[in-house]
Amino acid sequence: MGNIFGHTFRISTFGESHGGGVGVVIDGLPARLAIDLDHIQNELDRRRPGQSRLVTQRKETDTVEVLSGLDGGASTGAPLAMLVRNADARSGAYDHLAELYRPSHADFTYDAKYGNRTIAGGGRSSARETIGRVAAGAIAMQLLDALAAKQGRTAPEIISWVDQVHSVVAAVDPSTVTRDDVEVDPTRCPDPGAAELMTAAIEQARKDGDSLGGTVRTVVRNMPIGLGEPVFDRLEADLGKAMLSLPATKAFEIGSGFAAVEMTGLTHNDPFVPGPDGTPVTTSNNSGGVQGGISNGQPLLFRTGFKPTATISSEQDTVTTDNVATKLEAKGRHDPCVLPRAVPMVDAMTAIVLADHELRQLRNAVL
Repeated sequence: MGNIFGHTFRISTFGESHGGGVGVVIDGLPARLAIDLDHIQNELDRRRPGQSRLVTQRKETDTVEVLSGLDGGASTGAPLAMLVRNADARSGAYDHLAELYRPSHADFTYDAKYGNRTIAGGGRSSARETIGRVAAGAIAMQLLDALAAKQGRTAPEIISWVDQVHSVVAAVDPSTVTRDDVEVDPTRCPDPGAAELMTAAIEQARKDGDSLGGTVRTVVRNMPIGLGEPVFDRLEADLGKAMLSLPATKAFEIGSGFAAVEMTGLTHNDPFVPGPDGTPVTTSNNSGGVQGGISNGQPLLFRTGFKPTATISSEQDTVTTDNVATKLEAKGRHDPCVLPRAVPMVDAMTAIVLADHELRQLRNAVL
């Protein structure tokens, strides 16, 4: 069912939204990596529901338990398993969906493919599955820090933020934005004016029984040169797969993205100039930090598009499982906009991809 992601740093997530719990198994993690459990919990707290009035009010502490692969505060080299138990599942809120398909949800496609579906909470298609990704991402961030320290360089700095909600677009400088800037407002938009407009738009959508989409933008500073494998495992290809595997994603672009189609080669190319440490640098970054599928040392810049939340409380046309036309007015607790909680998910998947490629690069080191 496509539950495994990664080549060398591999994760396998498990569990369902309304089951006993959700989690992840990490394979390929080197031994003797010091693990900071508080950092893992902090990343899960950024993702958890109920943290503001802008998101679903499901009450979960999302407390992480490490089941294996950890001894004396360090990784053993064996698979590291983490579990978060579900505490506030209300499966009865989904009983009215037993014989209905929710528009733009996974109900129909899961039923058509497997002959069954998990009605309560969407099962594996729920965003609650991303708990395992975020926990694994926190481990990946610690691995990136450790590898950089061992090599005497600065670790990659991953920062994602809400760049757009519906028609509200933020003005944020990727070269200076900080994690603290992102965390100031519940929208996770570091532009105060845009954050205020986003909040008003999200609250209005909730009142209207509707939902909103938008974009998360990401910058990775202090990128090492050489990450990414030619052809099928290009760095941007793996990043694209990582982001588009997240629930509710519909778009991914790196660097200039779709704007490149309106540019010429002369304006799009990133000219090289001599760098201060003997390594060439570019005077622009339309490539988004990746050329030929391999990182060139410039900041990694990409954007991920999220659709409006599929489950809304307004009445919609749909069909029953017997293909009979009917109406649906969904009940339950749902995000009117997934963007604020998507930010730590994007951070996590970015870290997982970079950790995977850092380990692969160690195997391909030039002598």
